Amino acid sequence: MNHVPATDKRRPKVVEWLQEYSIPLISGVVVALVLANIAPNFYRSIVWDSPLDFLQGTHTTESTPAAELLHHRTADNHEAGHTVAKVVSHHTQGNTASTADQLGEETDAAVTTPTVTHEATDPGQHEASHAGGLTHLLDHIFTMHFLVNDIFMVFFFGIAAKEITEACLPNGALNPVSKAINPLCATVGGVLGPVAVFLGLNACIGQPVWLNGWGIPTATDIALAWLVAKLIFGKGHPAISFLLLLAVADDAIGLGIIAVAYPDPAHPTEWLNALWIVPGMIVAFALRKKHVQTWIPYVAVGGAFAWWGLYSAHLHPALALVFIVPFMPGPKQDFGLFVDEVEGGGSSGVPEHVVHGHSPLETFEHQLRLFVDGGLFFFALANAGVSFGQVTALTWIVVLSLLVGKTIGVTLFSWVANAVGFRLPDGMSLRHLIVTGSIAGLGLTVALFVSGQAFADPNTQGAAKMGALFSAGAAATSFALAQALGVSNVKVDSLRRGWNVLLHALTARDQRAGG
Repeated sequence: MNHVPATDKRRPKVVEWLQEYSIPLISGVVVALVLANIAPNFYRSIVWDSPLDFLQGTHTTESTPAAELLHHRTADNHEAGHTVAKVVSHHTQGNTASTADQLGEETDAAVTTPTVTHEATDPGQHEASHAGGLTHLLDHIFTMHFLVNDIFMVFFFGIAAKEITEACLPNGALNPVSKAINPLCATVGGVLGPVAVFLGLNACIGQPVWLNGWGIPTATDIALAWLVAKLIFGKGHPAISFLLLLAVADDAIGLGIIAVAYPDPAHPTEWLNALWIVPGMIVAFALRKKHVQTWIPYVAVGGAFAWWGLYSAHLHPALALVFIVPFMPGPKQDFGLFVDEVEGGGSSGVPEHVVHGHSPLETFEHQLRLFVDGGLFFFALANAGVSFGQVTALTWIVVLSLLVGKTIGVTLFSWVANAVGFRLPDGMSLRHLIVTGSIAGLGLTVALFVSGQAFADPNTQGAAKMGALFSAGAAATSFALAQALGVSNVKVDSLRRGWNVLLHALTARDQRAGG
C-alpha cells in the first residue's frame, strides 16, 4: 500500500523521479536483503537495538534476537507466545540448549536466542510493562523497528485513509456507489481469490500453523501497481483508474484485517484501553467544527489519543490516523483518484488552482508525501531483511496466492458483475481486466507488514516475507500477459529498435576511440 506521488514544480526533478518509481522502497529492500545475508548480526543490531544498547554493550549477538521474539506482534497462537517466553526465561537461567530440546516440537522451526539482551532479562517484567504501557514504550522507543512499524507507519496508513476519504466525496470513485460497483466487486474477488488459493495450497503442501498467514496476500501495493499499470497501459487509460480504486479499496479491507485478525496473543487485547480512541475522535470532530484549517492539531492531539488507545490495548498503533483523518476538512468534491499526478489543468478537466488544494486533508497528504515516500526506505530496511535460506513451501504459497489468486479473483468477480449489468469502464475489455488482476498481485508493502504480525517464529515469518518480496514478480508476469494479449503500450519492436540504436552508438564510439 502506497500512494501515488504528485508532481510538485518546486521539487527537484530527481526527487520526483525517486518518488514516482518507488526508489526508496526498492532500495530499502535491496539493502535489507544484502545485509541480512552477508552481515546478519549487524543487520539485527541496527533494526532491533537502540543506541543505549550499544553504549551499555547489551546489543544482540546471535542469530535471533529475543527482542524479535518478545516484541513482534503475533497472531500465530497463544502457545507460540508461551513458547517464546519459556525459551527466553530458561535462557536467562543458562538453560537455553536444554530448553530448545524440550520445546523442539512446540515450534515450527528451531529458535536460538542471543547471548545478552536487556529486553530478555525479565519476561515477566516485560509483560507487566506492556500492560502498563509507559515503561515498555520508553524502553523501546529508540529501536528502528519500533520507530518504523509503530510510528512511521501511522503516517503511511494515514495517507491511505486520506485517499479513501476523498474517494467517498461527491464525484469521488466511491460516490455514488453505483459507479464503483464493478471495481468494488473486483476488490472482493481480489481479497477472496488469494485467501482461497492460500488455504487450498496450504491444505496440500503447507502446515496447520501457517493458516494464520491467510491475510498476507489480501492487499495491493498501490504505488508499485500504479507504476506498472502506467508503463503497460500508458497514461490516461481507464484500466489505471480501475486498478487504483481496486487497490485503495482492498487496502481498506487490509486495514480491517490487520486490526481484527492479528491481535497479539502474548498480550490479550485490552478493549477498555481502546476507549482512548473515542476522545481522539471527539477532539478531531471539535477541531472540524471550529474550522481549524491545519492538519497538525488533528494529528498531534486526536492522533495521539488514538495511538495510545491502540497501543495500550495491544492493537496496532500504526492504524491510529485511520480514526482521525476522516474528520479533517477536505475539498467539496473529489476531482478523481490521485489527481495530484496532473501537472495542471487542461487535459484532465481539473482547474489548475485545485490541483493542490489548501484544505487540511489535502495539505496533510501534500506536506507529508515526501517524508512518507522517503521513509519507506527504512520500512523496507526494518522488515525485508530475510535470509534466502528461509525460502520454504510457505514462500511459494504466498507468491502463488498473490499472483494467481489476485488474477483469477479480480477477473472473475469483475466479469460476473459486468455480465449482470454493472459495466466495466469504457475502454476496458476482458483482456485489460486480466492484466489488471495480474498487476494487483503486487503485494509488497502491506504483505511484508502482515507477515510480521501473522507469525511468531522468525523462520516462518522470514519465509512469508520472502513470498511478499517475490510478489514483485507480478510486474514481469503482467508485462508478459499484456504482450500476449495485445494490450501493452510497450511495444517489443520499439524496445528492440531502441536497444539496437544504443548498441550501434556504443560500437561507433568504440571504433572512433580505437581509430
